[in-house]
Amino acid sequence: MAEQRCIMSMQPQPILPVLEDAAAVARTDFPKGNLYLQIHATLGSIYQDETFASLFSRRGQPAQAPWQLALVCVMQFIENLSDRQAADAVRARIDWKYALSLPLSDPGFDYSILSEFRTRLLAGNAEQLLLDKLLEQLRQKKLLKGHKRQRTDSTHVLGAIQSLHRLET
Repeated sequence: MAEQRCIMSMQPQPILPVLEDAAAVARTDFPKGNLYLQIHATLGSIYQDETFASLFSRRGQPAQAPWQLALVCVMQFIENLSDRQAADAVRARIDWKYALSLPLSDPGFDYSILSEFRTRLLAGNAEQLLLDKLLEQLRQKKLLKGHKRQRTDSTHVLGAIQSLHRLET
């Protein structure tokens, strides 16, 4: 039996600034800051929807913003979370909503979207984009030391992503 997949489209949207109510709550809850607030303050929006345009159809049901999914994948890796736990963090955590420029009332998304996004990355040979864009931002902000090209081994990241994908599937 052939697998039936929903065709997802992407209409790139500008990344909105963090809403003032979310910013106020985040500042109150984290007066000394936290990793995700610092990432957003220092790097801004690491990813843009246009970066992932080739992975989506021009027609079909609108997809969750790819820049947000990419950032969720990075934050998920930082905290070693399953897809379900990462989706719950988007729904429940102020620092994640702040980093994703979401309003406090945002209901989040179904955890299966993360697995589908990673599948799109792998199918489109675009998995390296997550690391490359992050390194590019770090270089622009002069947060990488040294004058040589930064070398990284993303094998463990891809292995973790594939393990999560298999577990979630």
